[in-house]
Amino acid sequence: MNFKKSEKLYQKGLTHLVGAVNSPVRAFSSVGGNPLFIKKAKGTKIVDVDGNEYVDLVVSYGPMILGHRHKAVEKAAKKALKKGYSFGASTEAEIKLAKIVCDAFPEMDKVRFVNSGTEAVLSGIRLARAYTGKDKIIKFSGCYHGHQDALLVAAGSGLATLSLPGSKGVPEGAVKNTLIAEYNNLDSVKKHFEEHDDIAGVIIEPIGGNMGVVIPQNNFLKELKEYLQSKGALLIADEVMTGFRSTFGGAQEKLCVVADITCLGKVIGGGFPVGAYGARNEIMENVAPLGGMYQAGTLSGNPIAMAGGISTLTELKKQNPYDKFEEVGSILEVILLESAKKHNVDLVVNRFGSMMNPFFTKSKVTNFKEAQTSDTEKFAVFFWEMIKNGVFLPPSQFEAWFLNSAISDKDIKIIAHAADKAMLAVSKI
Repeated sequence: MNFKKSEKLYQKGLTHLVGAVNSPVRAFSSVGGNPLFIKKAKGTKIVDVDGNEYVDLVVSYGPMILGHRHKAVEKAAKKALKKGYSFGASTEAEIKLAKIVCDAFPEMDKVRFVNSGTEAVLSGIRLARAYTGKDKIIKFSGCYHGHQDALLVAAGSGLATLSLPGSKGVPEGAVKNTLIAEYNNLDSVKKHFEEHDDIAGVIIEPIGGNMGVVIPQNNFLKELKEYLQSKGALLIADEVMTGFRSTFGGAQEKLCVVADITCLGKVIGGGFPVGAYGARNEIMENVAPLGGMYQAGTLSGNPIAMAGGISTLTELKKQNPYDKFEEVGSILEVILLESAKKHNVDLVVNRFGSMMNPFFTKSKVTNFKEAQTSDTEKFAVFFWEMIKNGVFLPPSQFEAWFLNSAISDKDIKIIAHAADKAMLAVSKI
């Protein structure tokens, strides 16, 4: 497989782009080699500038849940484009998408659209502080909630990929109100409440998607919510990655818990930049112009993003692909485990609906510390062999893989063939 054009673009990009990329994981730092530059995509396939075609298991890190360039989404976006790109004023589409989103989440009465998952989370945290009158927030090691200063500690995939404990440029004062707990360990949360009386809430990815795929164990989320209620603190669910991926709504529904504030992104824009945060009326009425918590954005509710979101969610509800995701995900899990066993490679596969991740370790992975037992050298070999055999993966051990509803039996066969070749290569190191 030839990557010469990608290599040339990488060298060219170094002149005016930082590391030739606009998001660090795209630099392929943890897997070696030069990053691939993409030319186009359609359905389940993505094509790089050298003409190499891959079955795409990145799908823009989640939002292309219907596959690339789905005809309904493309038609809606083109129609919206003809009317104008941005108005700095309200449109009817914002109201329509808001209803679809609120109807999909129990106890979400109102939603505010923003431009990214990062913006949704920072706004959701500000709202929790405004509502409770308290300052401190608990987050979990390995969970990533965007690159805002206050949460850029123990933050999962991006930082783990680059082996950074945090980020330069984040002053101590910015994180003084951020407390770190261990995922799946309620006692680590309780300890903070025993030591502090000004905790506004806890933010969590219902499924940890930035340390691989890490699933709450033994009713952890349900017990967490009950404990927070007893302390007058809020549960903030970061469903930027998990929203609409395991059901038409949130992962919290599948896990039998209702968050006080929910943050969304990815799927609700259908591939266009979007984010959102929502909650019940008594919480959301603290947001300006109804209340004193200020948050604004010129491009929030952008008409093209709203069109992409409405068409994506309408089609998603029509397709209802969640049983298919479970079936295909189960097949791929077996393929990976059987291939690893065949070639005597230690492997654990974590999966939740249409999200999955293999870890090159013997250990069960239920938190970030356990995820870090994975052999990243083996993953790098695995990654490039999958690429060379026609499967596009996230270039990090700690990023989730995603399915889309267009996946076919032929795609599964390509993945199975690539996985066998990749496991064989891993077994030789």
